[in-house]
Amino acid sequence: MSLQGTDAYRNNDALPVLVRRAVEAARTHGFAYSCRPEQGRLLQVLAAGAPHRIAETGTGCGVGLAWLASGASPATRLISIERDPERARIAADVFHDCDRVEVLQGDWQRIEEYGPYDLLVLDGGGQAKGDGTADPARLLTAGGTVVIDDFTPATTWPPQFNGAPDHSRLRWLQHPGLRAAELRLAADLSVIVGTHLPDS
Repeated sequence: MSLQGTDAYRNNDALPVLVRRAVEAARTHGFAYSCRPEQGRLLQVLAAGAPHRIAETGTGCGVGLAWLASGASPATRLISIERDPERARIAADVFHDCDRVEVLQGDWQRIEEYGPYDLLVLDGGGQAKGDGTADPARLLTAGGTVVIDDFTPATTWPPQFNGAPDHSRLRWLQHPGLRAAELRLAADLSVIVGTHLPDS
Protein backbone atom coordinates (compact mmCIF):
# COMPACT_ATOMS: atom_id res chain seq x y z
CA MET A 1 0.00 0.00 0.00
CA SER A 2 1.31 3.43 -0.93
CA LEU A 3 0.59 6.54 1.10
CA GLN A 4 -1.81 8.68 -0.95
CA GLY A 5 -1.50 6.17 -3.79
CA THR A 6 -5.12 6.66 -4.85
CA ASP A 7 -4.48 10.40 -5.33
CA ALA A 8 -1.72 9.56 -7.83
CA TYR A 9 -4.46 8.67 -10.37
CA ARG A 10 -5.90 12.17 -10.56
CA ASN A 11 -5.98 13.42 -14.16
CA ASN A 12 -4.75 10.03 -15.38
CA ASP A 13 -7.27 8.75 -17.90
CA ALA A 14 -4.98 6.40 -19.84
CA LEU A 15 -5.73 3.41 -17.61
CA PRO A 16 -6.93 -0.12 -18.30
CA VAL A 17 -10.67 -0.56 -17.71
CA LEU A 18 -10.21 -2.72 -14.61
CA VAL A 19 -7.76 -0.25 -13.10
CA ARG A 20 -10.21 2.63 -13.63
CA ARG A 21 -12.92 0.57 -11.95
CA ALA A 22 -10.72 -0.24 -8.94
CA VAL A 23 -9.51 3.37 -8.57
CA GLU A 24 -13.11 4.56 -8.58
CA ALA A 25 -13.98 2.02 -5.88
CA ALA A 26 -11.04 3.21 -3.77
CA ARG A 27 -12.14 6.84 -4.16
CA THR A 28 -15.78 6.06 -3.39
CA HIS A 29 -14.86 4.25 -0.19
CA GLY A 30 -12.15 6.68 0.95
CA PHE A 31 -9.26 4.23 0.60
CA ALA A 32 -6.10 6.30 0.12
CA TYR A 33 -3.40 3.63 -0.02
CA SER A 34 -3.74 2.13 -3.49
CA CYS A 35 -0.86 0.84 -5.58
CA ARG A 36 0.69 3.81 -7.43
CA PRO A 37 0.71 3.94 -11.25
CA GLU A 38 4.47 3.38 -11.36
CA GLN A 39 4.05 0.15 -9.42
CA GLY A 40 1.01 -0.83 -11.43
CA ARG A 41 2.77 -0.59 -14.77
CA LEU A 42 5.57 -2.83 -13.49
CA LEU A 43 3.04 -5.36 -12.19
CA GLN A 44 1.24 -5.32 -15.55
CA VAL A 45 4.48 -6.15 -17.37
CA LEU A 46 5.47 -8.91 -14.95
CA ALA A 47 1.99 -10.44 -15.06
CA ALA A 48 2.29 -10.91 -18.81
CA GLY A 49 5.08 -13.44 -18.17
CA ALA A 50 3.19 -15.46 -15.54
CA PRO A 51 1.46 -18.34 -17.36
CA HIS A 52 -0.51 -20.09 -14.63
CA ARG A 53 -0.89 -18.48 -11.18
CA ILE A 54 -0.42 -15.02 -9.70
CA ALA A 55 -0.96 -14.11 -6.05
CA GLU A 56 -1.03 -10.84 -4.16
CA THR A 57 -1.31 -9.99 -0.48
CA GLY A 58 -2.93 -6.77 0.68
CA THR A 59 -5.69 -6.29 -1.92
CA GLY A 60 -6.98 -2.97 -0.61
CA CYS A 61 -9.75 -2.02 -3.04
CA GLY A 62 -8.13 -3.93 -5.88
CA VAL A 63 -6.00 -1.40 -7.79
CA GLY A 64 -2.80 -3.47 -7.83
CA LEU A 65 -4.80 -6.60 -8.60
CA ALA A 66 -6.44 -4.76 -11.50
CA TRP A 67 -3.02 -3.92 -12.96
CA LEU A 68 -2.04 -7.59 -12.62
CA ALA A 69 -5.25 -8.81 -14.25
CA SER A 70 -4.86 -6.28 -17.06
CA GLY A 71 -1.45 -7.71 -17.94
CA ALA A 72 -2.04 -11.41 -17.36
CA SER A 73 -2.99 -13.97 -19.96
CA PRO A 74 -6.68 -14.95 -20.04
CA ALA A 75 -5.59 -18.43 -18.89
CA THR A 76 -3.81 -17.16 -15.76
CA ARG A 77 -5.55 -17.45 -12.39
CA LEU A 78 -5.15 -14.55 -9.95
CA ILE A 79 -5.67 -14.74 -6.19
CA SER A 80 -5.49 -11.84 -3.75
CA ILE A 81 -5.80 -11.84 0.03
CA GLU A 82 -7.17 -8.92 2.07
CA ARG A 83 -7.37 -8.91 5.89
CA ASP A 84 -10.12 -6.30 6.16
CA PRO A 85 -13.54 -7.87 5.43
CA GLU A 86 -15.09 -4.70 4.02
CA ARG A 87 -12.19 -4.00 1.66
CA ALA A 88 -12.23 -7.65 0.56
CA ARG A 89 -15.92 -7.28 -0.30
CA ILE A 90 -15.32 -4.04 -2.22
CA ALA A 91 -12.47 -5.57 -4.20
CA ALA A 92 -14.44 -8.72 -4.97
CA ASP A 93 -17.19 -6.52 -6.39
CA VAL A 94 -14.67 -4.77 -8.67
CA PHE A 95 -13.89 -8.19 -10.22
CA HIS A 96 -17.43 -9.57 -10.16
CA ASP A 97 -17.30 -10.37 -13.89
CA CYS A 98 -13.73 -11.76 -13.93
CA ASP A 99 -13.92 -15.52 -13.35
CA ARG A 100 -10.13 -15.92 -13.23
CA VAL A 101 -9.74 -13.41 -10.36
CA GLU A 102 -10.53 -14.38 -6.76
CA VAL A 103 -10.39 -12.11 -3.72
CA LEU A 104 -10.18 -13.89 -0.38
CA GLN A 105 -10.55 -12.43 3.09
CA GLY A 106 -7.97 -13.40 5.66
CA ASP A 107 -4.34 -13.23 6.67
CA TRP A 108 -1.62 -13.38 4.01
CA GLN A 109 -0.76 -17.01 4.81
CA ARG A 110 -3.87 -18.08 2.91
CA ILE A 111 -1.84 -17.76 -0.30
CA GLU A 112 -0.04 -20.95 0.71
CA GLU A 113 -3.24 -22.89 0.02
CA TYR A 114 -3.10 -22.20 -3.72
CA GLY A 115 0.60 -22.00 -4.67
CA PRO A 116 3.17 -22.26 -5.96
CA TYR A 117 3.00 -19.11 -8.08
CA ASP A 118 4.67 -17.79 -11.19
CA LEU A 119 4.36 -14.28 -9.73
CA LEU A 120 3.82 -13.26 -6.10
CA VAL A 121 3.32 -9.67 -4.96
CA LEU A 122 3.80 -9.12 -1.23
CA ASP A 123 2.19 -6.00 0.17
CA GLY A 124 0.10 -5.46 3.27
CA GLY A 125 -1.81 -8.44 4.62
CA GLY A 126 0.34 -8.86 7.73
CA GLN A 127 4.09 -9.32 8.02
CA ALA A 128 4.86 -11.30 4.86
CA LYS A 129 7.36 -8.69 3.72
CA GLY A 130 9.48 -8.48 6.80
CA ASP A 131 9.19 -11.30 9.30
CA GLY A 132 10.88 -14.03 7.29
CA THR A 133 7.93 -16.40 7.06
CA ALA A 134 7.18 -15.94 3.35
CA ASP A 135 9.38 -18.67 1.91
CA PRO A 136 10.15 -18.40 -1.83
CA ALA A 137 10.89 -22.13 -2.02
CA ARG A 138 7.32 -22.92 -0.94
CA LEU A 139 5.51 -20.07 -2.65
CA LEU A 140 7.20 -19.74 -6.05
CA THR A 141 7.59 -22.01 -9.03
CA ALA A 142 11.09 -22.63 -10.38
CA GLY A 143 12.03 -19.32 -11.98
CA GLY A 144 9.01 -17.61 -10.39
CA THR A 145 9.12 -13.93 -9.49
CA VAL A 146 8.43 -12.17 -6.19
CA VAL A 147 7.78 -8.44 -5.88
CA ILE A 148 8.12 -6.71 -2.50
CA ASP A 149 6.91 -3.17 -2.87
CA ASP A 150 6.63 0.22 -1.18
CA PHE A 151 10.22 0.86 -0.18
CA THR A 152 11.91 4.25 -0.13
CA PRO A 153 14.90 4.04 -2.50
CA ALA A 154 18.10 3.04 -0.74
CA THR A 155 21.00 5.52 -0.94
CA THR A 156 23.56 3.59 1.12
CA TRP A 157 24.89 0.06 1.46
CA PRO A 158 23.82 -1.60 3.52
CA PRO A 159 20.42 0.08 3.21
CA GLN A 160 19.33 1.92 6.36
CA PHE A 161 16.02 2.37 8.15
CA ASN A 162 15.83 4.74 11.11
CA GLY A 163 19.62 4.83 11.33
CA ALA A 164 20.09 1.05 11.44
CA PRO A 165 20.52 -1.64 8.79
CA ASP A 166 17.21 -2.34 7.04
CA HIS A 167 16.95 -6.05 7.79
CA SER A 168 13.62 -6.45 6.00
CA ARG A 169 15.10 -5.16 2.75
CA LEU A 170 18.37 -7.05 3.20
CA ARG A 171 16.50 -10.29 3.80
CA TRP A 172 15.12 -10.17 0.27
CA LEU A 173 18.16 -8.73 -1.47
CA GLN A 174 20.46 -11.37 0.06
CA HIS A 175 18.05 -14.29 0.16
CA PRO A 176 19.95 -17.45 -0.87
CA GLY A 177 16.99 -18.74 -2.89
CA LEU A 178 16.60 -15.58 -4.96
CA ARG A 179 18.43 -13.46 -7.44
CA ALA A 180 17.08 -10.05 -6.39
CA ALA A 181 17.52 -6.36 -7.13
CA GLU A 182 15.97 -3.11 -5.96
CA LEU A 183 14.29 -1.14 -8.75
CA ARG A 184 13.68 2.59 -8.34
CA LEU A 185 10.28 3.51 -9.76
CA ALA A 186 10.22 7.15 -8.65
CA ALA A 187 12.30 9.49 -6.53
CA ASP A 188 10.42 8.29 -3.43
CA LEU A 189 9.46 4.76 -4.42
CA SER A 190 11.26 1.47 -5.08
CA VAL A 191 10.49 -2.24 -5.14
CA ILE A 192 12.52 -5.40 -4.79
CA VAL A 193 12.10 -7.95 -7.57
CA GLY A 194 13.51 -11.44 -7.14
CA THR A 195 13.63 -14.62 -9.23
CA HIS A 196 13.45 -17.97 -7.45
CA LEU A 197 16.55 -20.12 -7.95
CA PRO A 198 15.29 -23.63 -7.20
CA ASP A 199 18.73 -25.25 -6.96
CA SER A 200 20.08 -22.76 -4.40
